[in-house]
Amino acid sequence: MEGSESEAVFDAYNLNPQRFLNEVLNAVDDMVDGAFDFCLHQAPQITGPGADRSEELARGVSSLRHLTQAVLDKRMSMWEKYCLRHCFSIPDGFVLPKTKEYSISVLQEVLSDQELDSHLDSLREKLAAAGKESQALHREINLLEMQSTADNKYNASVAEVQQLFKEHSVHLMFQELVESASKLHQKVAAELKSKRLGDMKQDGVCKKHCLSSGKQMVPDTGISSSLEDIQEIVSILKNT
Repeated sequence: MEGSESEAVFDAYNLNPQRFLNEVLNAVDDMVDGAFDFCLHQAPQITGPGADRSEELARGVSSLRHLTQAVLDKRMSMWEKYCLRHCFSIPDGFVLPKTKEYSISVLQEVLSDQELDSHLDSLREKLAAAGKESQALHREINLLEMQSTADNKYNASVAEVQQLFKEHSVHLMFQELVESASKLHQKVAAELKSKRLGDMKQDGVCKKHCLSSGKQMVPDTGISSSLEDIQEIVSILKNT
């Protein structure tokens, strides 16, 4: 694109490439001048006092400065040309947008950016709320797991106690049955003993009577049980 058209494009965007290049060149010259001035200021501290040495040092620094400046100017001139030809060149076919349309497009971009920012803020808030809800659910799950564990331990303890109580009840019932059987055995033995004594007395009487009358004796089993003893045995068996 020709120079006038390029200048028009840069002016439309409030840009001035040549001013930018000149400022860079001036900044480089200032840095070089400051460096050599610093050398001249610090040189006497190294070489020591003396007019001859100071003059020689000044001439040497001046010669070095002109040599460096010549090389630097050549390099910076090449850099300036490169920037103007490549960095600040407008491509062919570039057309400046109309001011109104450009303003509308910029406004639309700004609005779209604002909408995107608000949408991102909304997503961040939703993400933070979801994180808090997830933490609350995690705490609730931990509490439920702890409660379930406690319930399982409680049920196991109750079952163990019930088993022990059942075994203890069976043991007590068995002891009661043994004691009742022992008491019944003692009662029957006592009854048999008393019956035998009575039978022996009756046998003596019967023998005398039979011998005198000539009748035959009828044997007796000698065992008799009362109704109360039988009912006691039946009630114990039912309870077991």
